[in-house]
Order: sequence, then structure tokens, then C-alpha cells
Amino acid sequence: MAKQKTAFVCTECGSDYRKWQGQCNDCGTWNTLSEVRLGSSGGSGAASARSSALSGRRGGFAGAVPESRLLDDIDCEDVARFTSGTGEFDRVLGGGLVPGSAILVGGSPGAGKSTLLLQTLCHLARTMPCLYVTGEESLQQVAMRARRLGLPTDQLRLMSETHLESMLAALDEHRPRVVVIDSIQVVHSDEIASAPGSVSQVRECAAALTRFAKQSGTVLLLVGHVTKDGSLAGPKVLEHMIDCSILLEGSDDSRFRTLRGQKNRFGAVNELGIFAMTDGGLREVRNPSAIFLDRSDEVAAGSAVMVVWEGTRPLLVEIQALVDESQLGNPRRVAVGLEQNRLAMLLAVLHRHGGLQVGDQDVFANVVGGVKVLETSADLALLMAIVSSFRDRVLPRDMVIFGEVGLSGEIRPVPSGQERLAEAAKHGFRRALVPKANAPKHAIPGMQVIPVGKLGEALDALEQ
Repeated sequence: MAKQKTAFVCTECGSDYRKWQGQCNDCGTWNTLSEVRLGSSGGSGAASARSSALSGRRGGFAGAVPESRLLDDIDCEDVARFTSGTGEFDRVLGGGLVPGSAILVGGSPGAGKSTLLLQTLCHLARTMPCLYVTGEESLQQVAMRARRLGLPTDQLRLMSETHLESMLAALDEHRPRVVVIDSIQVVHSDEIASAPGSVSQVRECAAALTRFAKQSGTVLLLVGHVTKDGSLAGPKVLEHMIDCSILLEGSDDSRFRTLRGQKNRFGAVNELGIFAMTDGGLREVRNPSAIFLDRSDEVAAGSAVMVVWEGTRPLLVEIQALVDESQLGNPRRVAVGLEQNRLAMLLAVLHRHGGLQVGDQDVFANVVGGVKVLETSADLALLMAIVSSFRDRVLPRDMVIFGEVGLSGEIRPVPSGQERLAEAAKHGFRRALVPKANAPKHAIPGMQVIPVGKLGEALDALEQ
């Protein structure tokens, strides 16, 4: 009997080892190594490989015999794309669906992954062959959802299957241009002796489906689950073998969903798409700045508007801060939608270079709308909101603020400053507090730009 080859793969970083150990040497996590069966070894396997080579059935990951070409001879024309029917979805994908690409769609339960993909396939099926493979729901459940959402159902093919070999046979028979696998965690293969959802099954099944997509030019959409901390479940190698990884996020108390690109070989990373969950399914929000600027009519201290850059477009969001006298020996620092450590660093800069002592105060910061701000352009707006709350002075409602704050108190420039100012002017803002290096060379009609170079200058500008 042929001996089974095994390896141990870290589910956090994808590193593999010949034997099990408690800690991964690369990422430092504990108890994350899972056994992966690599297949049988022996004379029969070697003989099979030799016979395949002699018979000409050789091929790489894309199914073709590898050959070398001069870099200058390669055609650099853009890859032909086709639209998914939804502008926000196309934006996150980099302009549309690329034939032969493998796309991983993740998200928490109830975020709307199946709804978004079902809507997309129902509209694409009117012009091209499409296949929706469901492994977690019955065909009746999917059909009921489609009818409830009012989607066209006369052209889309459905299949309920979790067996990998049966899926590949159906794909080879129908040859769809777009296929959805919902979800990759329930797919299993007979050649792997482990339970569905394990590292071995997810890794090998995803590799087989991706290989078919590359060979046939089919767009493959894989639905993936996420863990309780929000990261994608399964081995990290799953993210390495696919072309695009996007995450659908949304809280239970909000009707809005954000679709963010985490990896994209055909477009910009960290691109953001906004959707609204309605009775008719997910509807794209064409002007996301308007929903995040739905401010209260009552003017209150501690609120500021900033312009962040998400992917390839500016986005106006409101940031709020609350400074209150602490009743504890160790004052609290809470940041929602922002980095916690950066809040503590900015408070130290405010004390050292702004002369404002908040060491005995509780400081709470929140980005309205559930948006997660990852860039440093929010530094100046956050500090101005904190100063506004601490002094109980309302900031002008027609002022927009952006800029990075350095440790020496300098206000550093941020990319795409002109585009940020243009977006703010389009939404009716008349004043802007920006870094000196981002000041426009030509005046913007109807907008007063206040350039600042140090934190002290920004605080003085609020007094005027």
C-alpha cells in the first residue's frame, strides 16, 4: 500500500512544516498547525508521472505547457473585462470581471454575500451562461430568495452539490462563463481523507476549482466564511492562490454594507464599495459621502468632517470625539473605526506641542457610519474634534479637515489633496483646514483654504 505524504500547514500565515510543532516559526502563533495530506507516494505515482510526460499530457497551473518568451514580445493590451451589472461591485473588482480569474468573497453570516452574488448572476445569465452552485442551501431556498427579491430567474442554472468531482464534471459539461461556489468550506473531495472544511479539503478543492477557471477562462466566485475576529476562515494559502479577495462588512444595526478589496491582481487594493440592504436586495450607493454626512440638525461640540481616500476616490465622513473627566486612576482611551495606538500617540503630541493636558480625561473617538479609517489623513481632524469637545466649542459646520500629524507637531501632507478639496467643495463646504503642502496653487471658487504647518497654527485657526 502506498504511503501517504503529509505536511503541517499554519492556518494563519500558510507556512508548512514536515512535522507538527506547537508554535509557528514565521508568525509566532501557537497551536495553528494543521495536518494536510499531500497524496500517495511510491512507484505507481512515479510511473504515472512518467507516462503522463511521455504521452504529452503535461501542463502547469493554467493547463498549458510552460514556455519562455522575451519580455519585449509580450502583448501588454488590457485584459478584456465585462461588467457585473453593479457599478460599486465593478469598482472594487478594478473595473469588472476578468475571464479566468478566481475571486474570493468573504463576510460574516448575514452580511449579504449570497444575496449579492445571486443578484449578479441573475442579471449576467440574461447575456451569458452562468451557474450557481449552492452547498449550504437547497435549491428551493435559493429560488424563494430570488423570487422574493424580484430577480429574473428564467436563465440562471442552479445546482446543489458539495462533491468536488461532481462539480468539475458539471462545469465541464455546461461550460459557464461565470460560476459561484457557495461556499468553499463545504466542498469535499474523495481523494482527501479529511472532513469538509479542514485545511486539506479547503486548500485542495480551491486549487482544483481555480485550475479549472484558468484553463477554461471561467470567472470563479468563491464564498468564504470568516472567523469571530473577522478574518477569513481556512488556510492563508487560499488567499495566495486566488486573484482577488474582497470582504463584505456590515453591522446588524445598520442597513449599509461596505465591500472592501483586500487583494486584487487586476486593480487597486482597499477599494471601497457601498451598498444599502433593502427589501429588494442590495442596492448600490452612488454617492456614499452623502450618507456618511447625514449630520444632526443640533450643533454639538466634538464633531468634525474629514476627507479620507478609499481606493481611487475621496470619501467625506464625520468623526466624533468625547472628552470627559475620568473617575478612574487610569483614564480610558476608546477608538471605534480608528487605530487605538494611534489615538494614544496623538494625545501625547497634543500635550507636548499643543499645550493641552488630557491625561486625566477619558477620551472616546468614533467614525460615524461604521467606516474603518486606516490612513493617517484623519490625524488632524481627530485632534480638532478632541479639542472641540475638551473646550466645549463647536467647530464650523462648513469646515472640512484633513492632514497627518507628526511626532514633532508638524502637519504633513497627504496624497491627492486637490481631489479631496474638490470633493468637499462639491458637497457645499466653504472652509478647509489642510497642510501647507496640500494648499492649492489656484483658488477654489467659494472655498477658503487655511494652510497650516504646525499643530499650534491649527489650534490658532480654530480660535478665529
